[in-house]
Amino acid sequence: MSSRPTIGARNMTILDKVIAAVTPTETPEERAAARTKALEAASTSPWLRRVLGHHQQVEAGFAAAESAPDSEGRQRALKRLATLLTGHSLAEEAVIYPAMALGDQKLHATEAYTEQSGAKVNLAALESMDPMSQDWIDKLTHVRNAVAHHVFEEESNWFPALARSGDAALQARLDARYAEEFERYMGPDAPAV
Repeated sequence: MSSRPTIGARNMTILDKVIAAVTPTETPEERAAARTKALEAASTSPWLRRVLGHHQQVEAGFAAAESAPDSEGRQRALKRLATLLTGHSLAEEAVIYPAMALGDQKLHATEAYTEQSGAKVNLAALESMDPMSQDWIDKLTHVRNAVAHHVFEEESNWFPALARSGDAALQARLDARYAEEFERYMGPDAPAV
């Protein structure tokens, strides 16, 4: 038996419960339409192609954590997922969100920073939970849903708008800086997208 404290979805913070209650849930069709829109914008935007590749890796990471058959497998998958999410979010926070804020998306940038901070807190909570418990699955599902909503917001409007704004020099700078920040956290052997 583990001596770690249990922090489960049944014991989610009031803030978690409020966020879960007021966060709209998009349909799979709406998410697919947003991804299609983002992929169209990414055809001329290398930084957006990188971001979308990371979004797909994050989705696969959630699936791997949930489907791992034992405690050790779930812990390893969660660690890989948390590392990827952190590297991805730090790159967005250092490069993409400031570009949004300096443009015409200040409120969206603020919302994005807040959502990513919440995901990091919830991932930390998962580390202290029994990976084979229902509370762990519930918390992982809560985080997955919050991240899916965040990705939907980015892919449906925020990032395609940024990809269409600015000149070629801005777009090239966003691409180079995003890659640099992601590699800074993930290391030179980070998966290419």
